[in-house]
Amino acid sequence: MSNEHKNKDYTLSISILMSAVILAGAWIYTAGLKSGQGGQAQVKSQTKAEVVTSALEEKILPSAGVALPVKWDDIGKRMVKNGVIDFQKLEAIYANRGGMEADTKTLLQKSDNGSITMTSQNSGEILNLLWAFGLANKNPILENGPMMTYSGAGLPADSAFVAEATSAKEAALAKARNFASTGGWTIAVGDPMSHYSVHQLVTLTADQQALVESISKNIYRPCCGNSVYFPDCNHGMAMLGLLELMASQGVSEDEMYKIALAVNSYWFPDTYLTIAKYLKNNGIEWDSIEPKTILGESYSSAQGYARIQSLVAPEPSTQSQGGCGVDTGQVAQPQQQQSGCGVQ
Repeated sequence: MSNEHKNKDYTLSISILMSAVILAGAWIYTAGLKSGQGGQAQVKSQTKAEVVTSALEEKILPSAGVALPVKWDDIGKRMVKNGVIDFQKLEAIYANRGGMEADTKTLLQKSDNGSITMTSQNSGEILNLLWAFGLANKNPILENGPMMTYSGAGLPADSAFVAEATSAKEAALAKARNFASTGGWTIAVGDPMSHYSVHQLVTLTADQQALVESISKNIYRPCCGNSVYFPDCNHGMAMLGLLELMASQGVSEDEMYKIALAVNSYWFPDTYLTIAKYLKNNGIEWDSIEPKTILGESYSSAQGYARIQSLVAPEPSTQSQGGCGVDTGQVAQPQQQQSGCGVQ
């Protein structure tokens, strides 16, 4: 009888143990399954996010590029002839970077150039050409605008030039020489200020000039807090040049804003991808908002972009943002000439 009880107790213990093992195995399997499903869901979520980002990139930075609605003609060749661009200096810079693009050479050497197509690959070289044009083309914005009326004393190196000035205009020019857009242009023949608003590369009518001034006051860049009307860095001067070119060839105001946004996006890719993500997070598609709005102070200035950036998860960097030197990858109040803002 005693042995029977012992056998029953033993059998019961074995049954309980087996049940526990089965339950534990089932729990481990279920947990593993859920974990696997969670991992798969996470991968799917990441893949979806990557697809969305890739689609945004293609929309904002089309791989085929953007055709600028202007004929370049012989402008590059004239800038080389006038000494605005020292071709040998520019070529030497690119020799250390794999060589100048063949199309860029054509824009500097030929007389019958058509429109320019800007891409992620050539955006830096086109920036330099437009910078040279904006600096050299004779325009009232450079002669009477903030570049001349800015009240800052400039860098100490200005003092000698200011002291030697024989007029208020000469004194203003002496101070203006140390902005990144002027002193940073080190690939001219001679002093870059000897080309500042000197060459009549294109001529604007009164209406075209008024249009350029109006638009330039509403286009900002994330490297500083100034509008294109105060072109104190290379991007501002290049954009001013582009606006002058477009206006001189009869491009409409809406198209000028559209092209300006496309160009700014190539120069500051991470900035505009972040802005697009911010808009999308708020239910606004990139195509549904006016380029004029995005280019304004609330989005495209250094202050406006900083606010937006603080509200958006950081994007992986796609490529270097535009710098303040000749086709550099470095980011340079007002933009006085400084380390990182010259030819690198």
